[in-house]
Amino acid sequence: MLSEGKNKALELFAKGRKSYKLMQFEEARRHFLAALEADPTDSPSKVYAERCSWYIDNPPPEDWDGVFTMTTK
Repeated sequence: MLSEGKNKALELFAKGRKSYKLMQFEEARRHFLAALEADPTDSPSKVYAERCSWYIDNPPPEDWDGVFTMTTK
């Protein structure tokens, strides 16, 4: 059984992923950051929040397929 915080984080992560796929990066980042508040150990939400921040400053092309390409090691 998952904790209440983990359940809330999973719910918020799912909302964030939906917004992320629609290239709504500011909304997605809000969901991922809220997920981290609910469960600070949620590593996927941290990664996606960072990616959203990057995409807000560096928007992908309109035909973006949702794949994040690392540019540094």
